[in-house]
Amino acid sequence: MDSSEMLKKIIDDRKWNYIKANDSWSVFKIMSEFVNGYETLSRIGPCVAIFGSARIREDSPYYQKAVETGAKLVERGFGIVTGGGPGIMEAGNKGAHEAGGKSVGLNILLPHEQHSNPYIDQDKCLNFDYFYIRKTMFTRYAQGFIAFPGGFGTLDELSEALTLMQTDKIADFPIVMFGSEFWNPLVDWFKHTLLKEKMISEEDFEIFHVVDDVDKAVEIIDEFYKRSELKPNF
Repeated sequence: MDSSEMLKKIIDDRKWNYIKANDSWSVFKIMSEFVNGYETLSRIGPCVAIFGSARIREDSPYYQKAVETGAKLVERGFGIVTGGGPGIMEAGNKGAHEAGGKSVGLNILLPHEQHSNPYIDQDKCLNFDYFYIRKTMFTRYAQGFIAFPGGFGTLDELSEALTLMQTDKIADFPIVMFGSEFWNPLVDWFKHTLLKEKMISEEDFEIFHVVDDVDKAVEIIDEFYKRSELKPNF
């Protein structure tokens, strides 16, 4: 090995050691996000999570339905927790805020698109760097999920909840998919591809509900907790 190759090897080794050291120290940042989330959310009481696209505008019918859903859930004694951003998230928080209920935002720090909306209670706005920690907070402390139309992020959050319930990793809680025109093609794919190929079972379709009516969505949540205890899901 000549001197130039030796120098390159030394530099590469130092870079790799630096990366490994950073990986180790990142554990403390991860821990701090978990601790802050647990300490804050364990005090807020029962909440329902409202998910959906950050790109849905205020003049969309889905936005208005999410506002109405948030308000009606507050009337039933629930707070609202969202991803903290604009679009459907803002609508859910707005409904809770205008109805005088708890309005929680779990904001994710992104290079574009995401900023916390103005309807979150000041003491209940949390910022996360890590999506997986944020999803843990939702699945642990939300007593129900209502997924409005959305993109990859909404599908990620919905799939997380469906998977954890399917595998009995969390206690059962109601999952509602709002907007049959949007969600039915996905449900059809579940039926005609996943079920046909035996990737899922018939009983997996009992995990979720597809609705178009705000009162029906709220009723599903409310009726579930007339039979079940309100508590963290893990």
